[in-house]
Amino acid sequence: MKKISSLLLLLFFAMPAWSQEPVEMADTMRSEGKIYVVVAIGLVILAGLVLYLYSIDRKASRLEKKLEELGKK
Repeated sequence: MKKISSLLLLLFFAMPAWSQEPVEMADTMRSEGKIYVVVAIGLVILAGLVLYLYSIDRKASRLEKKLEELGKK
């Protein structure tokens, strides 16, 4: 029941976004081809964050293994 009420509440707050008209700035950027630059920059930032989290996970895994080895001795 809690999930259904949360979903309905979320949909209620999202409804005004459905009725909005297109943003003029987005139309201008799309017509000039600059929207692809914005999307590319966003993807580069997202890829950087994913790679950073992956590297942190690998380091944490190595540290956990070292701790386990020290605990066994």
